[in-house]
Amino acid sequence: MMRTANRTASLIGAPTDIGASDRGASMGPEALRVAGIHAALTRHGLDVVDCGNVSGPPNPGLVKIDGYRNLAQVTAWNHEVHDAVYRELTAQRLPILLGGDHCLSIGSIAAVARHCRNMRKSLRVLWLDAHADFNTRELSPSGSLHGMPLSCLCGFGPRELLQIGGATPAISAKWVRQVGIRSVDTGERRFVHEQQLEVFDMRFIDEMGVRQTMELALQDMDAETHLHVSFDVDFLDPEIAPGVGTTVPGGLSYREAQLCMEMIADTGRVASLDIMELNPALDVRNKTAVLAVDLVESLFGKSTLMRKPLSYAGTLVSA
Repeated sequence: MMRTANRTASLIGAPTDIGASDRGASMGPEALRVAGIHAALTRHGLDVVDCGNVSGPPNPGLVKIDGYRNLAQVTAWNHEVHDAVYRELTAQRLPILLGGDHCLSIGSIAAVARHCRNMRKSLRVLWLDAHADFNTRELSPSGSLHGMPLSCLCGFGPRELLQIGGATPAISAKWVRQVGIRSVDTGERRFVHEQQLEVFDMRFIDEMGVRQTMELALQDMDAETHLHVSFDVDFLDPEIAPGVGTTVPGGLSYREAQLCMEMIADTGRVASLDIMELNPALDVRNKTAVLAVDLVESLFGKSTLMRKPLSYAGTLVSA
């Protein structure tokens, strides 16, 4: 049984690698469809509509200009994503963005934040990723904007991207919980600390375990909290998920990732989702897409047994 309050969902493809350093994430949406994401979600009680793909300019592969690669094209794609996600939220549907590289979360989360302002809801952003994605043009060695979406959302970035969604900054860093982080540039690390991002990196997970990590990441939400999950597939260990452009060893195992998703599902608060950075060009027989769909099923209620509810630390989970 699906535990989210919203039983209607919309798939929105964003087939571009415009913000990435490597090509191939543009094929991610179709790989997720081939892996059966529509049928998988339907099995868990969701009324699913595939809205098709948004479109934008091709990837020109520009070198870094004023600290950013492909800024105009990234801006165009994010406006399209924002409008599509906001339209589905306004229609009271749960938007699921099929990426595409992670720069597209600027448009997606800006739309979610706009919706939350209109509805007077609080927002929690759960950022599942190997990378902090909190670079700036001064800190980024590459200028690739898929390493900057969260900093842009928090008000640090080019004006063109900060204005998407109608408020600057779109979100506050204190609304974000990052899980699985294990690759952060030196200057970026200092900036993350300065902005007081709450980060549960792989050392924290190793020391404290997945359960305590997720209890902390999910605490202090209530019935008026919109939970947005931004799931970068490189959150997972590359041994089980090779189909990403920026693999980092030491990620979450299959069972650890399943527990993360099951505990998120237990809150009943998931109201929007990004699935990002899947790169079929680097995959093996679409195994990473199949795994991502499997985990998304757990995010929407797949579990081995029906479990009795148990409350802890201000949120509701199953024990």
